Amino acid sequence: MAPYASDDTTTAGEAEEPRTARRRAARYVVPVTVMGVAAATIGLVPALADSGDPDLPEITAAQLIEKIAQSDVEHLSGTVKITTDLGLPNLGGLGSGLLSGAAGSDEEGGSSADPSGRLTELASGTHTLRVAADGPDRQKLSLLENAAEYSLIHDGKDVWGYDSGSNEVYHATVDDADAPGGRGEERPPATPQDFAEEALKAVDDTTSVKVDGTAQVAGRDAYKLVVEPKGSGSTVGAISIAVDHETGLPLKFTLTPSSGGAAVVDVGFTKVSFDRPDASTFDFTPPKGAKVTEGDEQGRDRGHFGKPERGAKSEEDLAKGFDGLTMLGEGWNTVATFDTGSGAGLPTAEAGGDLGGFLGSLGEEVKGDFGTGTVFGTRLVNALITEDGKVYVGTVTKDALVKAADAGK
Repeated sequence: MAPYASDDTTTAGEAEEPRTARRRAARYVVPVTVMGVAAATIGLVPALADSGDPDLPEITAAQLIEKIAQSDVEHLSGTVKITTDLGLPNLGGLGSGLLSGAAGSDEEGGSSADPSGRLTELASGTHTLRVAADGPDRQKLSLLENAAEYSLIHDGKDVWGYDSGSNEVYHATVDDADAPGGRGEERPPATPQDFAEEALKAVDDTTSVKVDGTAQVAGRDAYKLVVEPKGSGSTVGAISIAVDHETGLPLKFTLTPSSGGAAVVDVGFTKVSFDRPDASTFDFTPPKGAKVTEGDEQGRDRGHFGKPERGAKSEEDLAKGFDGLTMLGEGWNTVATFDTGSGAGLPTAEAGGDLGGFLGSLGEEVKGDFGTGTVFGTRLVNALITEDGKVYVGTVTKDALVKAADAGK
């Protein structure tokens, strides 16, 4: 395996041709209550399937990134397994309630088939998905559950969500650019390709990229692309992407945290075919007796998959609600900071009673030149709330957050 030795390393400067490798990711500017969702947008798994390493032609990291960027697979079907382990505290139903509430799925009159709430389930646990695509106008994703199934179907102008457990249907008519799989689509990532695109946005001069051998995934021969932060301080250890050697499609995506242990998320095809799916795959008619909710009946401020509806506040407008939103540091160690405007941090156990004690039990008190604060964290995203109401958040360690808060004092 000499062609894939660990010294086959390149930086973003050497791989500057592909557009994907040149874009920097917007770094995790999120409320603490939805850190799990933010973390899920770049998570993946350790250990690619090892059933004998195929012997493939030599390829450089720059060439492999370009191969991903130029992949034009339009027809596929298969099964995807995704396992997410963010290390969130065990709060029973509260954790999932926060995630669903942040997505708006628990609003009065909402539908259990609304994709903006259902797809947040992918932020924790293990799930099996069936996926199918027939060009930009037709896609289907089904979330398989123990005794039920949730399906999201895009067929031309129509988007359908169907929850077989509750027999509820969600329907909306959207522009092509806003449809699932369309260029304007902003749904949570669910396939290895989604995750790969998000991760490669983070490639810059602070990143090492290399080809590290080959693997077989879902019966396909693949190259392994490894992306790593060059310096210390990031919670990201390494990202491994298994890339189909024929089509350039990412087949499996792995993120291991710098703290070690199990991967943060495991996303990979267990079966895949590049034949055109049968047209009937994307046909949908609401079952008899099903409750059908039209998207415009819910009166939400945000549309499908987090995309603002016409007249709704944009992300930029929402960001203006924070006082002095700024970014500190660079690359993988970037920290977003803003002032909540409250002038105070979280309630203490003494001042806040049971609430203060509960919140304190979820975080860790830290001290620095900035004063006193509380760090809340997952295995990927950490957030620091100071006693004067400032928030620092990023995919960095607790110590890196404290240093950022000291520097921003």
